[in-house]
Amino acid sequence: YPLPIYDGDLEEAEGLPDNAKKLKTLMRDHHAFLIACPEYNSSITPLLKNVIDWCSRPESDSEPTLECYTGKVIGLMAASPGGLGGLRVLRHVREIFSNINAIVIPEQAAIGGAFEAFDENGALADESNSRRVQSLVSRLVDVTDRLHAS
Repeated sequence: YPLPIYDGDLEEAEGLPDNAKKLKTLMRDHHAFLIACPEYNSSITPLLKNVIDWCSRPESDSEPTLECYTGKVIGLMAASPGGLGGLRVLRHVREIFSNINAIVIPEQAAIGGAFEAFDENGALADESNSRRVQSLVSRLVDVTDRLHAS
């Protein structure tokens, strides 16, 4: 879903890009998001921030504010070549989503030594890292199920 860098003047002139509309539709159709964040210079990547910004914009005057984020359950995980595993980016991403009406679960997974953390098939090589990610996913599903139970 390629998007231009968010620009209010561009939005005013042309409206939301088609790919932002497609992403918003996808996001509206789901109750939860699992977001894996690489860490760039101790913070969020420009690409992720750009997607968050474009998708926060209404498509019409009748669309509720922050529609595709409000009440969505968010699970966060990160990987980084450093020993902290992306903990610094997780703090920033948690703050952003909390401020746009999403529900960010407290559990998270941070994988340090990312260059060596995965096997040749892309799976986590260390069993404890694998268990942490699986625990995060299970908790995300559990919280989402509880919030959306009929």
